[in-house]
Amino acid sequence: MAELSSEYGVHSTQINKWKKQLIDSAAEVFNQKPDNSEQKYAEKCDTLYKKVGQLQIEVDWLKKVSGSQT
Repeated sequence: MAELSSEYGVHSTQINKWKKQLIDSAAEVFNQKPDNSEQKYAEKCDTLYKKVGQLQIEVDWLKKVSGSQT
């Protein structure tokens, strides 16, 4: 304990508190379902790409209707 305290500059009491927290809640941490953030990110990207495509079509149509060739 003293070695960890001196190496990381943390009081040994704090290390003991962290150890107790880990022991008390380790089962909860490792039993959690995986986060679906990658799937949500992919869905959000897909939605945004569709919106960009729709807006590009609208811009192209407006340019054609107005006679602008920019």
